[in-house]
Amino acid sequence: MELLGERWTLLVVREMMTGPRRFSDLRAGLPGISANILTQRLQWLEEAGVLQRRTLLPPSAAKVYELTAWGYEAEPILRVLGRWGARSPFHDPSASFSSASLMLSLRTMFDAGMAGDFSARVGFRLGREMLIATVGDGRLLVAAGSIDAADAVFAGEAPAVAAAIYGGQPLEVLEDGGTLRIEGDRALARRFATLFPLPEKASRPAG
Repeated sequence: MELLGERWTLLVVREMMTGPRRFSDLRAGLPGISANILTQRLQWLEEAGVLQRRTLLPPSAAKVYELTAWGYEAEPILRVLGRWGARSPFHDPSASFSSASLMLSLRTMFDAGMAGDFSARVGFRLGREMLIATVGDGRLLVAAGSIDAADAVFAGEAPAVAAAIYGGQPLEVLEDGGTLRIEGDRALARRFATLFPLPEKASRPAG
């Protein structure tokens, strides 16, 4: 908690779980954080050895922040907290969702028993970011990467994908609303969306 307990710090770490991020990317993934607070949190995390700054190779040459090898070891902490938080009676599966949130939640909520012998490569085009999820042998691998070889693709913003997977919204309804588009094998995409059941809600105290 001394390392990550300050407000926004753990969420800043979460946003880098899919790879290097520019300052503007981090702000976009964390609605509500001010530039000043984000700067302070990044400075602290760099001093603590959780992240490092570097410059991407040309032609980009953008300055980015990325987790150190030790920083990436925080993923299990985020996943346990995510599953715990999803049990809250007030949890809203349609709330603000970034691509990093989506990747971590898929890794956390995947149910190998429900997957059975299902196998597929499912892509996610989230604005200019892409994730690829591979299901097979009762396991799920999901990371940032090319979606060219995907059997099906969810194209839209991360909250719309979350609404399909966690909110129980039919794909057709989201497509009609213009927030989501399914490319490729629709039946496979529909089956994939059933593999991530949310945990049972915690009971609320009586009275």
